[in-house]
Formats: sequence, C-alpha cells, structure tokens
Amino acid sequence: MEVKTKRRAVAESADTGEGLVLLTSIGNGEDLGPIVRHAFEMGKPESLLHQLKSVVKKKEVEIEELCRLHYEEFILAVDELRGVLVDAEELKGELSSDNFRLQEIGSSLLLKLEELLESYSIKKNVTEAIMMSKNCVEILYLCVKCNEHVSEGRFYPAIKTLDKIEKDFLQDVHAKTLRRVIEKRIPAIKSHIQKKVCTEFNEWLVHIRSKAREIGQTAIGQTASARQREEEMRARQREAEEQSRAGLGDCVYMLDVEEIDEELILKFDLTPVYKAFHIHRCLGIQDQFRDYYYNNRMMQLNLDLQISSAQPFLESHQTFLAQIAGHFIVEDRVLRTAVGLLSSNQVETIWEAAISKITSLLQEQFSRIDTASHLLLIKHYVTLVGVTLKHYGYQVSPLLEVLDNSRDKYHELLLEECERQMVDVLANDTYEQMVMKKEYEYNKNVLAFHLQTSDIMPAFPYIAPFSSTVPDACRIVRSFIEDSVSYLSYGGRMNFYDVVKKYLDKLLIDVLNEALLRTIYSGTTGVSQAMQIAANIAVLERACDLFVQQAAQHCGVPVRTIERHHSSLNAKVVLKTSRDAAYHALLNLVNSKLDEFMALESINWTTEEVPQNPNDYVNEVVIYLDTVLSTAQQILPLDALFKVGTGALEHISNSIVTAFLCDSVKRFNANAVMGIDIDLKVFENFVDDRFYTTGLIEMTKETRLRDFLIESRQLVNLLLSNQPENFMNPVIREKYYNALDYKKVATICEKFKDSPDRLFGSLSNRNPKQNARRKSMDMLKKRLKDFN
Repeated sequence: MEVKTKRRAVAESADTGEGLVLLTSIGNGEDLGPIVRHAFEMGKPESLLHQLKSVVKKKEVEIEELCRLHYEEFILAVDELRGVLVDAEELKGELSSDNFRLQEIGSSLLLKLEELLESYSIKKNVTEAIMMSKNCVEILYLCVKCNEHVSEGRFYPAIKTLDKIEKDFLQDVHAKTLRRVIEKRIPAIKSHIQKKVCTEFNEWLVHIRSKAREIGQTAIGQTASARQREEEMRARQREAEEQSRAGLGDCVYMLDVEEIDEELILKFDLTPVYKAFHIHRCLGIQDQFRDYYYNNRMMQLNLDLQISSAQPFLESHQTFLAQIAGHFIVEDRVLRTAVGLLSSNQVETIWEAAISKITSLLQEQFSRIDTASHLLLIKHYVTLVGVTLKHYGYQVSPLLEVLDNSRDKYHELLLEECERQMVDVLANDTYEQMVMKKEYEYNKNVLAFHLQTSDIMPAFPYIAPFSSTVPDACRIVRSFIEDSVSYLSYGGRMNFYDVVKKYLDKLLIDVLNEALLRTIYSGTTGVSQAMQIAANIAVLERACDLFVQQAAQHCGVPVRTIERHHSSLNAKVVLKTSRDAAYHALLNLVNSKLDEFMALESINWTTEEVPQNPNDYVNEVVIYLDTVLSTAQQILPLDALFKVGTGALEHISNSIVTAFLCDSVKRFNANAVMGIDIDLKVFENFVDDRFYTTGLIEMTKETRLRDFLIESRQLVNLLLSNQPENFMNPVIREKYYNALDYKKVATICEKFKDSPDRLFGSLSNRNPKQNARRKSMDMLKKRLKDFN
C-alpha cells in the first residue's frame, strides 16, 4: 500500500513543477535539448526519465480515448451506408418503370413524324412544278428589273438580280435563243458596273487624301484637349497637396469622365469604299480590289512622307505629322468597318514602313535643331501624334525612342540657354540686398520660392539678406524643371523623377555653381560683393530642397514620399563647397584691405617714449572691421560671420607677428612692444564687444573671438614678461605660450634690445627690475640659440 502511494505521488509530481514545464514544452513542439542538458548538469537524469515516462503514459491514455471515440463514429457511418444502399435499389426500380412508359409514348410520336415528313415531300414537289411553269415569265421580268437598277446606279441590286438569274432561272430556261442572249449580256453588265464603281472609288481616294490632314488635326486636337484636362487635374492635385501640407484643410476632387464618340467628331465618308469592296466581292473579284486599294493607299502614303526642303521643318512638322496621322486613322476605320478589305498584317506592314521613315526623318531634323524651345515644340506635337495613333492601336514605341534618344541633346540646349540667362543675371546684379516695398514684391521674390525665414509677414519696406541673383536664379531653375518635365512627360517613361533630378543636379552644378565660381574668382569683386555672393550661395543651398519638391510635384511624385526618403541633390554639397570658397575669397579680400591699413613697418620700433595711445592704423582697422562684421551680421549666417571674423583676427595676429619678423625691422625695444600691447587691447576690447552683440556667444561659448589673436598676444606677453626665460619651461610654455613657435621666438628675441640708443644710456639702465628682465631675456636668447 505504501509503495502504491509513493508511485502515485511521483506520478502526480509529473504534473507539477518541472513535469508541468516538460509537458508544456512537448505540447508546443519546443526543443527539449535545454531541459535534458539541465537535468544532466544537475545530476538528476533519473528524475527526467521518470517524468518522460509519465508524459508517455498520459499521451497513451489520450490516444486510446481518441481511438475509442472514432470507432463508434465509424460504426454509425456503416449503418448509414447500408440505409443508402436500400434507397438506391428503390430508385433504380422507379427509373426502370419510367423508362418503359417513355418508350411507349415515343413510338406513337414517331409514327406521326413520318406522316408529317411525307406531307412536306408532297408539298415540295407541287411547289417545284409551279416554279418551273413560271420561270420563263420571271426571268424576263428580272432582266427588265436589272436594267432599271443599272440605269439608276443601284449596282448591288443589279448584281443580285444577275446572280439570281444565273443561279435560279437560267438553267431552267428551255428557250435556247433567250438563254444564249442572257448568258452573253451578263458579263458585259458586270464589267460596266465594275468600271462605274472604280470611278467613284478613285474620286474618293483624291478626296480622302485632301481631307486626311484635317482628320489628323482634329484627332490630335482631341488628344491635346484630353492632355490639358489631365494637366489641370494634376495642378489641382498639387494645389490640394500644398494646402494639405500647409494645414489648410483637406480637398476632395471628383474626376469627370467625358465620353466622346470619335466617329461623331472625325466625320469622313467611307461609303465609296464599302460600296466598291462590296460590289467587287459580289462579282467575286474582291482580291483584285484589295490589291488595288492597298497599292493606291501606299502610293499616297509615300507621297505624304516626302517633305519639302524649301520650308523649315519647324513650320511644316505639324501639317506633315497631321497628314500621316489622318492617313492611318482612315486605315484604322477601314480595317474595323470594311471587314475583309484590309488585314491586320497589311496595316502593320504599312505602319512599320511609315514609322521607319518618320523616325529617320525626325532623327535627321533633331540633329539640325539648335534651340531647345524648337525641339520641345516638335516633341510636344510628336507625343500628341503618338498618343493619338496609340489610341487607334498603332505601335508608337519607335517614336518615343527617338524622343528618348534626343533627351540629352534637348537638355544640353536647355542648359546652354540657362547658362546664358544665368550669366546675364550675375552680370546685371548690383550685389546689394533687395529692398521690397510692397507685399506683391515679397510674394514674387520670397514666398514664391519659400525663401522666408519666418511665416510672419514682415513690415515693409523689407530688406532681404540676398540680392536679385537669388530670385532670378530660382526662376531660371523653376523654368528648367518645367521644361525638363514637359519634355520627359507623355513619353515612354512612367517615372521620370530620377531623370529630372539628374538634369537638375547638372544645371545647379555645371551652370549655376560654375557661374558663381567664375564671379567669385573674376578678380573684380570687392568685399561687399563677395560677401553678398556668399550670402546668395547660402540661400541657394537651402533652396535646393525646394527645387527637389518642385521637381517631385511636376513629376507627380508626392512630396511626402520625397521627404520620407530624404531625397536631396548632389548640388547641395557642391554649393556648400562653393559657399566655403566664397567665404575664403571674402576673407582674402578682407585681409588684403587690412594689409592696406596695417602699415606696421612705419611704426617707430625704437621709440624712447612710452606710448599712451594706440598706433594710428588701429582706428582704421577697427572701423573697417566694424563695418565688415555689421554687414556680415545682416546677410550671413552665424557660422559664416564667425569664419570671417576669426579669419580677419588671425590675419591681424599673423601680421603683427610677421612685422616683428620682417627684415625691415632690424631691432625694437620694450616701448614699441608696449605700443603693440595697447593695439592688441583695443582689438581685444572691440572683438569682445562684437562677440556679444552679434550673437556669436550663443553659437560658441568655449571659444571667444579674442582667442584668435592668441599668437600675437602671447608674443607681446612674452616680450613684456619679467622672466621671459620661463618660456623654456615646458609647463609654463604649454600654459601661457602654446601658440608660439621656437624659431619665430628666437628670431624676434634677437631683435629685442631693451636699452635706448642715446648717450649715457647705461646710466638709465640701473633699474634692478629692468636689469633682471634684460638678463632673463639674454638667458632666453642663449637657450633658444642652444636649442636651435
């Protein structure tokens, strides 16, 4: 009893704790490897084995119960099947009895059917006898009727009458003379009818060729109207998207589809064709007429495909293409309505021959065109012709391939035109900030290109940070995008956004950027012009995102898709590089102007008096720097302002150090250094003030503007130091003189003579403090000389 109790307890433990985890893992089909590994690591494989056996037993019980359940259902199914067999036997008996009754009824009906057929046979024999008796009278009546049809121009009834005489009456005419006369006249009448019909058809050929141009122009006009409606819908969609992006609400549009019956618009009469073909088919010579029609239409097409060299293709291309389009529109309707006259293969053959000549002609004419607008004009009409003929089932891909192959040439011509416009814009710009006095000027030059820095309408007059180059360049770019999209749209490409973007990059890099660089490096720009050019480039760099959006909108690509994929132009990086080049050129001009003011060689480097005021050049430099920084603050971003300011200060510092090093300064004394120290203090006070007033403190708090005067400041501090020999102490040098170069310091110190050039100068040098400083300086000179 105790043993059974223990076994039961072990079995129950399989449903708890680890046994429950094992059971759940097996039920979910999970990997048991980790559980087995854990059991062996814990040294309890017997417990795991026992748990597995308990799970197996439990599953066996479940399987037995499942089998028992399905066994009972199987017994029930067998019983139902036996019941179905009994019902099938009863149904078979019923069908047998119904078939027997049907056979009895059908036998009586067959007897009645045989009687009916016999009655029909008697009736037929009587009818034939009557017809034979009336045949002679009726054939003469038909001959009279045929003559009336021919004289009245009703050829089809005449031919039908002749056929009726030949097929129905002539063989039953027993009067040989009458039969011989009728047999002789029938071919003559048919020949007369054929000649009359051919005459009418020839007149139609002349008429339809003269009308083909009008037919083509009407069909192309319908295509142009449909395209215009499509463009208007796209414009409304773009406007709705812009309003949605601006948060102005949602707009809902409904597309009105206007069903137009082309046959009501393209009115031309094919009755002579139908009539001639039908008559020839009735005469049994339809193949002869098919060849006649095909050959004559081919001759007309060959004549239409010839263009006059006396008239420029730009003037004649519309009439030429409209004539071809009209010809094939007529052929399409003939193919669809005059069944059997033309085959699809024949029309395709004619079209392939024509499209081959047209593409060759277009390629030749495109190679001669040297104006983008002319090429675009012809392209527009070619695409209209292509869409029109594609509507009629013609394969126009060769036409689109010609346009696609001319894509690069068109954009080259377009880029050349834009380059000329850009050169004119830059040449006519005064490089002064634009002043807008009215709101419409602000809308036209700023809002139209999203160049505003705030959504709040400014007060007028408004002074923009850019010159007229920016809005004029934006207009050129916008026009380029529109022209590029106009050429690439309605062609073989469905998604041509990437192509437009590629050419847009080419415009901005090869045309706009190059024109700006030429202006920067022309050597004729002053500081204000260079500063304005740099500001313009910064604005144009930001406008690149607008150009991408404009290209996407014109290509039908949702702007949110472009924003989501962070699509940008390579030109943005190039313009950024050019902007840095403009900053560099600006800085060079500023530095050159500073060099004019900083005439350091004219300073008295051996003055005997301690200076109380800064040197003469300092005021001019400060005034100039103030003017430059004030102007730059208005039109340049803070980072550019920082570059210009720090570059100018570095140049001032370098100029001061260079003045100490130059050969014209043979020697200098402490008084001269004190004068430079006063100059530096003026500069430092000035830049500290500008550091706060220009807002540069918000951009960089760790680096101040005065830090860019560090080399000259450390040099002056060293020369005025009581212990200049501390320069050779690495710790002190790193802390106070880290911007100074050994060789420069050595050269400058050799020129430093801290004793006035006058008689009895030694009596004035008895100040112990001065003596100590001079000895320290001499020690520094000696150690620098040893170091070098």
